[in-house]
Amino acid sequence: MLQIFIRFFSLGLISFGGPAAHIGYFRQTFVQELAWLDDKHYGSLVALSQFMPGPGSSQVGFAIGYHRGGLLGGLAAFVGFTLPSFILLFLFAVTSSQLLNYPITLGVIHGLKLLAVVVVADAVWIMFKQFCQRKTAILLMLTSFAVISLFPGIWIQFALLMLAAVVGQQWLSSTDSLGEPKQSIKLNYLWLGLFTLLFIGSSIMLFGGISSQESGLLGLFSQFYQVGSLVFGGGHVVLPLLQSSVGDAMSGDQFLTGYALAQAVPGPMFALAAYLGAEIWVAQPLLGALVATLAIFLPGFLLMLVALKSWHAMSGRPKITGAIAGVNACVVGFLLAALYDPIFTSAVKDNLDMVLVVIGFALFKLLKPNIFYLVLSFAIAGAVIS
Repeated sequence: MLQIFIRFFSLGLISFGGPAAHIGYFRQTFVQELAWLDDKHYGSLVALSQFMPGPGSSQVGFAIGYHRGGLLGGLAAFVGFTLPSFILLFLFAVTSSQLLNYPITLGVIHGLKLLAVVVVADAVWIMFKQFCQRKTAILLMLTSFAVISLFPGIWIQFALLMLAAVVGQQWLSSTDSLGEPKQSIKLNYLWLGLFTLLFIGSSIMLFGGISSQESGLLGLFSQFYQVGSLVFGGGHVVLPLLQSSVGDAMSGDQFLTGYALAQAVPGPMFALAAYLGAEIWVAQPLLGALVATLAIFLPGFLLMLVALKSWHAMSGRPKITGAIAGVNACVVGFLLAALYDPIFTSAVKDNLDMVLVVIGFALFKLLKPNIFYLVLSFAIAGAVIS
């Protein structure tokens, strides 16, 4: 367990670049260097993480730890990989009131907000090319973008995801495996029952008319558990659902500050929950950060435990893959809406900001620099401007 923790903790210290980069780090370390599993097994874990809602790279890390040391191994991998970013974002949250007194700090944060525009715009472009190749998928993307822009809210997003799954099941199903014999799907119903129970309970907490004063930490847990249950694609896709979920508890500028700071630290993007939980639960910020972080990661891990042994049979069902394709197209629309509001509207204030964003995006696509250097460049640019 200690070996698993140390390996993932060391990766959590240096893993800049988002889920795609994390998956590359994992393959180099656990397949090529340590040989804990082979390429075929690793590829199957990556495929399953894309199939399930939740934080993709963290789910792969959890599955590697589970393969190496059972459930405790999975937990050791999760804690090790997430701990560096959790600590940094928690410290940002509890010291932000002091740090924001300095103009240079405000400048650095503004620079990181501009970086967020570049990074999310790139994510939208990549996901559009990956998930919106068919006319039906493009229509789903545009519909979700228009509806969520005009009528923001987590209930609206949930309804759109369900609609996209139905549409995808009917019109985006793959025909590649229709001639193959269907394999039986053997799910772990214990973990599925726990996931379902928590999902229903969190839904009742959020939409049952219980006030935030009455719900307390259970309400905080429910907010982040719902987000973790509904996010397909991981990474930046979590942004619109999180913003809708916690929008009443903090200002848009405060939320974007946390997102900008999350760009500057290594590790999973879902660790943003540590910052948000500490900012929302100001009476005991460490407790709020822990509850929010646990809640947002938990559903993805539970679903991995449900399907770890049945991923191949599930991926061979055209209706299931079609539903996932529809959901993926829908979340591209969500992310496009979030790119405009709150990211673009909160970050770009004048022509100089727009110039930096356009040049930064062009250099990002042409030169493909390491994300660490990109963070440093935008932070310095923001400080100089301030």
